[in-house]
Amino acid sequence: MAEEQTPEDETTSDAPAPEEPEAAPASSDTDESAGQAESAPEDASESEAIAPEADAAPSQPEAHPAEEAGAAAEAVTPKQRRQRARAAKSAQTPPRPQRTPEERQAERDAERRRKAQVRSARRKREREKARAARSGAETPEPLAARREQHPGQQKTRQGVVVSDRASKTIVVRIDVARRHPRYEKIVRTSSTLHAHDEREDAHVGDTVIVRESRPISRTKRWRLLEVVERAE
Repeated sequence: MAEEQTPEDETTSDAPAPEEPEAAPASSDTDESAGQAESAPEDASESEAIAPEADAAPSQPEAHPAEEAGAAAEAVTPKQRRQRARAAKSAQTPPRPQRTPEERQAERDAERRRKAQVRSARRKREREKARAARSGAETPEPLAARREQHPGQQKTRQGVVVSDRASKTIVVRIDVARRHPRYEKIVRTSSTLHAHDEREDAHVGDTVIVRESRPISRTKRWRLLEVVERAE
């Protein structure tokens, strides 16, 4: 059988259940606090990143106008500086009047006459000074007698004519035989020279004697003296 409910049980069953505290607001508060906590480290890292940049790039003092002008003047090259100086000088110098060629020539002639007068006056002073020095100087000692000059002994050579094709010129071969100073062997050598033959008396194969003379041409420094032996 069904149990009968007492009034106390009815009152107990009809009473509303007690309300539980809302969890959503608590969760929102925790989310906000967590967001603030997360943003705080980010802000701190950003401030730390900005701080070294500020320390690394200190504020530079502003350049003075005079310093800027000096730097600009230093940037100008020497060539540009000279050009500017010439331009400033030409601007200050008044232009010369136009002159005709006759006026320029007359000016040149006048300058030459002035220089000639200066030169003549200087030379006159130099002559007077030299004359005074000669008159005041002591009488020089007589020079010693010069040694008598004797003409030098001209060399003579004997050789064989090897060519007479040139006009009034013969080529003579000079044969030399000498003993070697160390090995004592007879060493034979020869040399050629050009001699002047005025009468063209010598021919190829003749044995002749030539004598040293003044330079007659570019290659001739000898002259034919006599023909010792004719060629067969």
